[in-house]
Amino acid sequence: MSQQRHAVITGGGSRIGAAVARQLLDQGLRVTLMGRSLERLRAQQQALGGEVGIQACDVGDEASVATAFAAVGPVDILVNNAGQVETAPLARTSLETWQRLLNVNLTGTFLCSRAVLPGMSERGFGRIVNVASTAALKGYAYVAAYCAAKHGVLGLTRALALETVKKGITVNAVCPGYTETEIVAQAVQTIMAKTGRTAEAARAELAAANPQGRLIQPEEVAATVAWLVGEGSASITGQAIAVAGGEVM
Repeated sequence: MSQQRHAVITGGGSRIGAAVARQLLDQGLRVTLMGRSLERLRAQQQALGGEVGIQACDVGDEASVATAFAAVGPVDILVNNAGQVETAPLARTSLETWQRLLNVNLTGTFLCSRAVLPGMSERGFGRIVNVASTAALKGYAYVAAYCAAKHGVLGLTRALALETVKKGITVNAVCPGYTETEIVAQAVQTIMAKTGRTAEAARAELAAANPQGRLIQPEEVAATVAWLVGEGSASITGQAIAVAGGEVM
């Protein structure tokens, strides 16, 4: 792939964002990380050797998205990785929480994708990869808002794939199972607080969802993203690829 290709990764301050950035840099791409916290983005930029651009962006805010994408210029590859989860029974899920989780996980994917589509269509090339979750493919108790949002991301992925199928653009979703990320670290703390289990026992409970009996590593998710944006995947579009050790098939 040409070194002139430019990849933008939202949620760039996260572990998956950093892992994706490393692999795309290794492919010779120009990479920009987006996120709400410039401090976290600068830390990732330093960890990656200063070879990436950074841009503040709240993906759920239309004006912020417009400003951010105008600032970074043409985008050939978009990785919609920004996400957030909170746990609660549906009966105790506030409307504010429901709307916030849909806004970050689903509306953010919509806004960022919409921002890059005109340029991709004009150039006749584009790759959009939405980092969804196995929660886009099945249900999990106590995360109804998150599941609803991620199911929405998958629907958006499939619809947009068909809209762009003759324009040189592919749109796919990567659906990790429980992955060694900040979200899983938060889940471990929640399990410990509610059940009194140790961190090791809480992690083991999450890992048990994977038939391989382990947590997915960010680098495994990143490798799938890297394949989807590479030259050899031009016929892959509208797909939901589970990176979950056989949890969903």
